[in-house]
Amino acid sequence: MNVQFPDLLRPLLGRLLWRKNPSSKVIYLTFDDGPVPEVTPLVLDILDEYNLKATFFCVGDNVEKHPDIYNEILRRGHKTGNHTFNHLKGTSVSTDEYVANVQKASERIDSQLFRPPYGLIKYRQRKALREKYQLVMWDLITHDYNKNLSPETILKNIKRYSRNGSLVVFHDSIKAERNMLAVLPLAIEYWNSKGYRFGVL
Repeated sequence: MNVQFPDLLRPLLGRLLWRKNPSSKVIYLTFDDGPVPEVTPLVLDILDEYNLKATFFCVGDNVEKHPDIYNEILRRGHKTGNHTFNHLKGTSVSTDEYVANVQKASERIDSQLFRPPYGLIKYRQRKALREKYQLVMWDLITHDYNKNLSPETILKNIKRYSRNGSLVVFHDSIKAERNMLAVLPLAIEYWNSKGYRFGVL
């Protein structure tokens, strides 16, 4: 299970944002795959409880289905990013199809941030998108959607791999709901106890 992509290999994939300033004790919370009515409002309430802001990489189809929740993300002061319209795996489709899907999502998601679903994107897709978007990956992926992982294991990985400037991925999805809602408050409390601040992309 790949929690943290090796630092030495990251430059080989081109100009992608994996981690912010390593000299600053800051964590960047991000959430992928929403918004969905069953989960996203609960995440927003947790973030409000700790007075934190985050970045939500939204699937365009979900925004189209749940525009009220998307608008609530923005109303509460969070940032949003594009996560394609149909959660496409870049390696499975042509560059033209991929870029068109991102553009379709951009009609509903006003953001210059883009994160490829599954972290999979071809060189030509990156080249086509990077003129308009900051391509965002992650420093630590929680795998909260993995039903074979317990909240305790996920939290243990968070404690082990968190570091200055980490972009941390959770998922505001039904698949990740059980693990994510259990782990998120505990992770925030851990980071607070270690003196981390929280930033927004």
